[in-house]
Amino acid sequence: MVDLSAYDGIVFDMDGTLIDSMGSHLQAWEQTCLAFGYPFDEAFLHSLGGVPSAATAELLNEKHGLAHNPEEVARYKQYTWLKLDHTPTLIADTAAVFEHYRPTMKIGVGTGAERRQAESLLEHHGLLSRIDALVSATDVSRGKPDGETFLKVAELIGVAPEKCVVFEDTSIGAEAARHAGMDCIMVHNGKIQQR
Repeated sequence: MVDLSAYDGIVFDMDGTLIDSMGSHLQAWEQTCLAFGYPFDEAFLHSLGGVPSAATAELLNEKHGLAHNPEEVARYKQYTWLKLDHTPTLIADTAAVFEHYRPTMKIGVGTGAERRQAESLLEHHGLLSRIDALVSATDVSRGKPDGETFLKVAELIGVAPEKCVVFEDTSIGAEAARHAGMDCIMVHNGKIQQR
């Protein structure tokens, strides 16, 4: 078990870190890219995990010289994702950390997903009632890589940012943790990376 004794609080990203839902999101983005004429670049879109969909659409517009309405693209992606037949599973490594430290540490989730979607996924896995705070894209004005998501989690769980550790699966999420003044432990393909 990873030693987190130096911390008082844990902040988990959700998609790709605590819950294995990145595959279905990439499927939805593939269909969205096709519908809006964006070239589908799986590696690029995976690297944006945790970035709200409207902000991802802005980046796609910028990258490909297009001018689609980001909110419209985000709505289409959300609609497409909801239609997919998917049942995301918990990621064993991070779920074990959650279970090990839940009795003694404050735990929050900071995600780039919309609140309704995040609540639904966390509820499905019996985690929503067991966390101390949830901050979603709906709850912040500046998504990742800004540190606002993680800082808000720290505030809600009552733990100083420097006493929180973040679990993340993307470099943008790691950057958000740095901006929040928090240490970050990376999760790659469902495995916690040793520091």
